[in-house]
Order: sequence, then C-alpha cells, then structure tokens
Amino acid sequence: MGVEKIPVLCRKLGIPQEKISLLREALTHRTYAVEHALTYDNQRLEFLGDAVLEIIHTEYLFHRYPDLPEGDLTKIRSALACESALASMARKLELGSYLLIGNGEKECGGNRRNSTLCDLFEAVLGAVYLACGMDKARDFVHKSFEIQLNDPKKLLTSLNPKGRLQEFSQSRWHCTPEYQLLRSGGPQHQPFFEVEVVVYKFIAVGSGNSRKNAEVSAALKLIEYLDEK
Repeated sequence: MGVEKIPVLCRKLGIPQEKISLLREALTHRTYAVEHALTYDNQRLEFLGDAVLEIIHTEYLFHRYPDLPEGDLTKIRSALACESALASMARKLELGSYLLIGNGEKECGGNRRNSTLCDLFEAVLGAVYLACGMDKARDFVHKSFEIQLNDPKKLLTSLNPKGRLQEFSQSRWHCTPEYQLLRSGGPQHQPFFEVEVVVYKFIAVGSGNSRKNAEVSAALKLIEYLDEK
C-alpha cells in the first residue's frame, strides 16, 4: 500500500478528509521523508500521541481501580503502553501496511519492527487527537485495547509472576515457592526447559527456552490459578 491508500485509513479512523494531511504525516517514517526530501516525518506526532495515550490510560485506570495505590496503577499503565503492547495494537489495525517508509528500511522489514510499529501507533493517535479531539482519541484507544482493558489489573501478574507468587505464598502460608527442573534438552540453538513450582499443596509446570523463563512460566500459571480461587 502507498500514498493512494491513505484515504482508506482516514475513513476507517473517522478522520475528516480535510485533515488527511495529519494522517499522512503520522504515516511518514523518517527514512521516507529523507528519500523524498520532505520537511516532516511522524516523530512530532509520535511525541504528542505518547502524551495523549498516557492521559487516557491514567484517567481510565484512576476511575476503574479507586482502591489501587499509585505504584500499582503506574505498573499497569506501563504494561499497557510498553513497546510490544503498542506494536500489537498497530498490527491489529494493520497500520504497518499503510506506513510510508524508505526502500532500504522496508527491505529490512522495518515496517514490521516492534519499535517502528510502536512509534506509528502513537503518531496515528496524535493525528486522531489533533483532527478529532480527545473524545475520539479516547474512543480509538479504548477500542484498540478492548481485550486488555477488560481487566487490566491482570497485567500486574504478568509483570513479575515470580515476585507476585512469592509475596502471595508468604502472606497466605508463610512459605516460599520451590522450583525444580523436570527436564531439559533440544538443540543448542533451540533449548527446552520444563520446571515445576510447588507452593503449599499447589503445583504448576511451565516451559521455556531457559530455566529462568520456564520458572516464570510456571509461576505465572500458578498465580493465575490461585487468583481465581
């Protein structure tokens, strides 16, 4: 897709046609700007979109969890706005297919790179905000993050599952989790580890490409199970 497809995205996002120049700027990677001698790229809109996203997430979490302390709210907000999360939102919207990017960067897969897609999502949000206002920007974010915002508190578990499991087990049963390597193997370039974690009378098994990642996987499974009990 190229410049001619921008009106399609403009309509999808609900941006008025007279504000299409904002969307084009949001979709312009700096390498494309250099190749075509443009005086703009999407970095300024990315800067704006980052601030708008923070306000929207902060407002949402503040009202959604009135009893959560500042530290937990900050952790959830960071998880919602991390590079991989925003790149995932950009992929969901297929924004990478609309990105105007330099030929060399495109050949290297730049329009699929997490960092590029993260910046792109923020830039598009900045364009939506300028073109349509905060209400439309808020709606854009909430629809993009629909699944994650069903219960963003669960993100606390995924941030540090081993730490969360240890805190839980110490406060509930005055004991700490015990991890045991069950098996390992695989070729050197693709190792495999399976670990069991035991807390009180509860057991979970996790796997990963390192013992540490397998322990994290096991802890996450167990803390999610205990949270539901």
